[in-house]
Amino acid sequence: MLTHQELLDAIPNCLDSTDFAGLGEKYEGKVRDVYVQNGRRILITTDRVSAFDRVLGLIPYKGQVLNQLSAWWFEQTADLARNHVISVPDPNVTIAHEAEPLPVEIVVRGYITGVTKTSLWYLYEQGERRPYGIQLPDALQKNDPLPEPIITPTTKAAKGGHDERLTEAEILEQKLVDADLWAEIRETAVSLFKRGQEIAVQAGLILVDTKYEMGLVNGRLTLIDEIHTPDSSRYWLANSSGNTMAGVPTEPENYDKEFMRKWYAAQGYRGDGTPPTMPPDLIAQIAARYLATYEKLTGTVFVPGAQPAVERILGNLTQRRGGAEG
Repeated sequence: MLTHQELLDAIPNCLDSTDFAGLGEKYEGKVRDVYVQNGRRILITTDRVSAFDRVLGLIPYKGQVLNQLSAWWFEQTADLARNHVISVPDPNVTIAHEAEPLPVEIVVRGYITGVTKTSLWYLYEQGERRPYGIQLPDALQKNDPLPEPIITPTTKAAKGGHDERLTEAEILEQKLVDADLWAEIRETAVSLFKRGQEIAVQAGLILVDTKYEMGLVNGRLTLIDEIHTPDSSRYWLANSSGNTMAGVPTEPENYDKEFMRKWYAAQGYRGDGTPPTMPPDLIAQIAARYLATYEKLTGTVFVPGAQPAVERILGNLTQRRGGAEG
């Protein structure tokens, strides 16, 4: 893995945004720029990191890690679900089919954890035993594994807000998706999560929970966006939590963006007003977690690539790479 000094040296060269003439109409998301061209989406992952639904920092190589790791995960799960990838011509770039996003996002949880007011642990601690309409057993403790992975669907929250809590019954009553499609979504999401858990265990990590975004391409269910990255999933280092000598449970060690969010919370910042400035040493530590997650999962050493160039992207628009066919 890159050294701490190499990560420090890379901070000034973080990719904040792009402006490529010739790639089509641009839409700027929280962590990527999206260009639309001839029914295709050109996703350019930047080094921006969002926490508390705000863009709060730049982490060197984060974009390349997310782009390449997500492409790797699509290959590991190609037998379980279609995806939107056409090609990955650049360390930062995915060319994808333009999809019709579904109004429901799928969060699959294998552990009871979290601190926000919509988190499973917060609701359970408040005495709710049927959060999201799902019956949970008594006597669970924070960070305990759940008997089986559960799905807590949401709709996309407005900026600055929390995702809306939904039950399966509400999804069907509101006709967000029909019953047959929802059954396919559920089966696909649980299968993906279990595959993710299996691979994470082999890598010395725990896949705690994750969010899947799905859409329709030519009427068929398709994975869109990214999957099982340190931004879309929560990873713990295996065996990093338990009881101390004093009998006080220790918190698991995060190998995802929660590591950054916890630092902000420790400074008293939870999303309102001006965030504190992250010191360079912390930025390098966060980058190291992203790189370590990539290397543990893929079993390969991360090698930085060149930043995106419009010539390479345009030259690869016709290449195909796995995933959904048009």
